[in-house]
Amino acid sequence: MKIDTVLFVDDEEHLRFAAEQSLQLDGLSAQCFGDAEAALGQLKRDFPGVLVTDIRLPGMDGLTLMRRALEIDPAFPVILVTGQGDVELAVNSMRDGAYDFLEKPFAPSRLTETVRRALEKRRLTLENRVLRRQVDAREAIDVQIHGQSAVMAALRQQVRRVAAAEVDVLILGETGVGKEVAARALHQASSRANMPFIQINCAALPADMIERELFGHEAGAFAGAMRTRVGRFEAARGGTVLLDEIDCLSQAMQAKLLHAIQNRVIARLGSNERLELDVRFVATSKLDLVKEAQAGRFRADLLYRLNVVTLQMPPLRERREDVPNLFLQLVAEAAARYKREVAEVSGAVLSSIAAQEWPGNVRELRNAADRYVLGFDLALGRSFDEHLSPDRPGLAEQLADHEKALVAASLAANGGRLKDTYESLKISRKALYEKMQKYGLSRDDFLDDD
Repeated sequence: MKIDTVLFVDDEEHLRFAAEQSLQLDGLSAQCFGDAEAALGQLKRDFPGVLVTDIRLPGMDGLTLMRRALEIDPAFPVILVTGQGDVELAVNSMRDGAYDFLEKPFAPSRLTETVRRALEKRRLTLENRVLRRQVDAREAIDVQIHGQSAVMAALRQQVRRVAAAEVDVLILGETGVGKEVAARALHQASSRANMPFIQINCAALPADMIERELFGHEAGAFAGAMRTRVGRFEAARGGTVLLDEIDCLSQAMQAKLLHAIQNRVIARLGSNERLELDVRFVATSKLDLVKEAQAGRFRADLLYRLNVVTLQMPPLRERREDVPNLFLQLVAEAAARYKREVAEVSGAVLSSIAAQEWPGNVRELRNAADRYVLGFDLALGRSFDEHLSPDRPGLAEQLADHEKALVAASLAANGGRLKDTYESLKISRKALYEKMQKYGLSRDDFLDDD
């Protein structure tokens, strides 16, 4: 980002002209205004420049402009220009947040020198903010999108790249893989993190209510509309809208949604007033929307608007090596939620878990963790005491079972490719061969079909 813009405010035209010439000759970009209101309209947080303003202005004075600017961004550098009678006022204003002041008449070199120092301060402030956001984004993504498998590492990298971009995103994946979690991580890692995150379950809203829920309505728009209601799109201004299970929308509603997404404009039911939308849309679907569009069940034009970027959430069967650690984490979360001590998970249990298919994915695994913490059978909800039996296998046998399950899970995740397997397990080729021989594992049983 280039930090070289100077907003110069003075009601005297010849002073504005002189300042603009001096700043431009020094290689800076100058925007000059005769009143405070016009300059204030240019300001926003992270504005790449500084403000120079005369104190004495018609209408809003320079001190009020400074206070308004600091409300937008408390770290924004404001340089005050004052006459001889206002020097004490300018000095006092520095305690209120002014960066510096210039006393009229000032030399062009004094103006450019002061502005240069303020611009350098602004550059450091904005660079630190970018670095802080990058750290916060990485933490938000790493905390919510778990897994050490290659496919999950790649997914986290994709989310980091997409989070910083102002593009709409389509997240695809089977039921229970964590599409909503990925959407929240994307929002929290973006510049919209402090703005609303509005989730809309398209499958749960009745067809006759969804339009008024999304767009809102005016009083009297239909029978029973006693008062004006703000829709969810309007409530999300500045933030992110998650359209969960978007494949469940009717064709008619898809057409209205397309108009809103394409034009970023809506109108409440019963009103002709156009409301502009500053939102990012994230949609999820468990279905292949390309195939749905080809079959005529989903609008192709809506699909093309949504899938600027498409993220594919992998099912657990494609990242088996993540299952044991994920289960341990879910057990810890369940213990905290139910106010229980963290349950010890034996190697036999982890081995059994790693070997299962988990067609319900993370959602099903979370339910199993809840049952485990509550003392019930992982699968059937029966009293779970066999893992506490004195006849359970010893430590060495449990560790061996767990190691076998991990090796098998890694072979499955890597399609039987030995190099990828021993690298993901962080062991040598020889060690992998020895463990496969020890546990009777053959790479042929894990080769991809293709």
